[in-house]
Amino acid sequence: MRRPTTSAAEPVRAARGARPALRLSLQLADGRHRASLARTAVARWIRAALARPAEITVRVVDEVEGRALNRDFRGQDHATNVLTFPYATEPVLSADLVLCAPVVEREAAAQGIALAAHYAHLLVHGTLHAQGFDHLRAGDAKRMEARETEILAGLGIADPYAR
Repeated sequence: MRRPTTSAAEPVRAARGARPALRLSLQLADGRHRASLARTAVARWIRAALARPAEITVRVVDEVEGRALNRDFRGQDHATNVLTFPYATEPVLSADLVLCAPVVEREAAAQGIALAAHYAHLLVHGTLHAQGFDHLRAGDAKRMEARETEILAGLGIADPYAR
């Protein structure tokens, strides 16, 4: 991956509340949700969760690839909604986020929410994981969920934990 470039204007943008720089690679191995995953929307959702410049690859996969990745890297023999593969946090965050389209679609339908809103939530969730957030312990889960809710509210998306 190439590192994002910075300019003399970077501190000025940061001072005005601008989001950190993002180098995004969007791969739609399963393109069924292309309309819900416009590059500009995906970048906006991820930037909202970033605390530092980042290089992030988002790959949307089918159930077969999602299951294989979850099995090989987490020992879980089923597809899951989002997997986060963090590589570095300093000086630039570097991570891959893998979303399984069929799982995301089923979850959105079961929760009665828009597909794009669920993708936004999972991308924010994965981006926070890449920055060290976790939800294995109750206190950590509470902090992570609160941060997700705050970020999603800023994007105009309802609290996913209020359902």
